[in-house]
Amino acid sequence: MITTLKTDITIRDIVDGFVYNELEGKGLFGLSGKLTIQPEYQRNYIYADGKRDVAVIDSILKGYPIGVLYFNKVADDKFEVLDGQQRITSFGRFVTGKFAVKDSNGNEQYYSGMADVQHKKIMDTPLLVYICEGEEPEIRDWFKTINIAGVELTKQEILNAVYSGPFVTLSKEEFSNSQNSNVQKWGAYIAGDVKRQAYLERALDWVSHGTVDNYMSKHRHEHDINDLKTYFNTIIDWISGVFTDVESEMKGLEWGRLYETYHSQSYNSVKVSEEIHKLLGDYNIKDRRGVFEYILGDSKDTKLLNIRVFDEPTKKIVYAKQTEVAGTKGESNCPLCSIGHDSNKSKFWGLSEMDADHVTAWSKGGETSIENCQMLCKTHNRAKGNR
Repeated sequence: MITTLKTDITIRDIVDGFVYNELEGKGLFGLSGKLTIQPEYQRNYIYADGKRDVAVIDSILKGYPIGVLYFNKVADDKFEVLDGQQRITSFGRFVTGKFAVKDSNGNEQYYSGMADVQHKKIMDTPLLVYICEGEEPEIRDWFKTINIAGVELTKQEILNAVYSGPFVTLSKEEFSNSQNSNVQKWGAYIAGDVKRQAYLERALDWVSHGTVDNYMSKHRHEHDINDLKTYFNTIIDWISGVFTDVESEMKGLEWGRLYETYHSQSYNSVKVSEEIHKLLGDYNIKDRRGVFEYILGDSKDTKLLNIRVFDEPTKKIVYAKQTEVAGTKGESNCPLCSIGHDSNKSKFWGLSEMDADHVTAWSKGGETSIENCQMLCKTHNRAKGNR
């Protein structure tokens, strides 16, 4: 790859012909239309938070360096931003009045309201720009290398660069667009930032059953994402059909795996809702996020709930009481051993040799309380299960 350092490009040059798409959050063009600011492999604009975008402009006004920019030369007099699109988009958004900065007195100043001397300082700021020329694999590899520092790329952002093409472009329009009317609904079940490709990553993970790289490689040059959209929406509709109430614990669950495992079963959404509310309100349950798969699995696998165990003081009290009573009867202090017919019928177990057990199983309504606790020898406790 060939790189050429340019020092004669200013902010005035960069923002000439600047276009910004508010709907998609993209800085699109600059440098009199010669520069594509956000090629399809780039992440969405994430500096629009009133902090990072403002910091870029403050740095310019204070004469601080703002770092090197990298442009990829794609044709004669045509370039695309390889690195620096967040800063460049911040330049353009500021001079076109999209946000303000505060002056030394704490007053907000938009570009249009600044003095001419400040306009000139901003516009005449020289930039360090490396023009890169090379084959696509070289450019993509360099893109990943220079993005290791700073705001680190997410795994999906890197994959978007590696497999850039019409499929990625269409997929990002659907799943990386914060203005998509479905984002609020999806956000109940998917964790992460839509602009940082979290929703796209989840959609691809679901449809590919975890083989995202292979799926993106296979479909890279396609102009149709219907299969991706259909599968994603099928899972979302299944979730909202089974669980009619949206709970905060739903966000980020492995819904793709849960759909594949349980979607062929039928559920009564009214009963599901009642059971969910009951379980989420149960103090004994430590893992509230496990409630949903517990219900889907016919309420059998209590390990999913991580039920609160009896604490040590409770164990010691129950152990002492059982041992005292058993001593007066000449029986084992394990209630199940005492009714057996082997040599353990009268055996006294040490505290460390016993486990705390629910007399009435938790799954059958028993509470994790001292009244519902008994100490069993480890062999009997493990054999008892949920009986």
